[in-house]
Amino acid sequence: MVEEKEIKCDNINYAVYKIGEWENNYEINILGTASEIPVTKPTLNHMIKQMDNIRASVFEIGGKELNGMIGLAMQFNPSFASRELDELIELEEKEYKNILNELNSVELKETEDTINLDTDEFVIYKLEYDGHSLSPKPYNDYAVKHQMEEIKRLKELSGERFTLEL
Repeated sequence: MVEEKEIKCDNINYAVYKIGEWENNYEINILGTASEIPVTKPTLNHMIKQMDNIRASVFEIGGKELNGMIGLAMQFNPSFASRELDELIELEEKEYKNILNELNSVELKETEDTINLDTDEFVIYKLEYDGHSLSPKPYNDYAVKHQMEEIKRLKELSGERFTLEL
């Protein structure tokens, strides 16, 4: 499965995470509900851009404009549909500020460091451009195992409405 043996930590073609716990609890922010903590500067930058792109999507429900992060949360967790929209908007804004603070304070590897790609220490995704967007593909066995666990967790959270399979 693994083609290259190691990469430098400044390689923008890979997203590298460690499994850990966030300082704050997150209900809406999908990056904060996952246990993937960035390890490299390119991964951190990718996460922030991904979060900002999701938030930039705007749609209207009940006469309120909601960002994409709230929309995804409502899809994955049906219990959000019974909550007040103003409460969800306020909670998402609070979570956004908290996760940005956490992301900007995470300890990253030095850019000149290298990472062995065939490891159980880091979840590694190869970022491939599919013609429309970047698509992360699990690159090591640890990433495949972790992604399967995440799919199972999301299915349970969404009441089996989540349909992504590998």
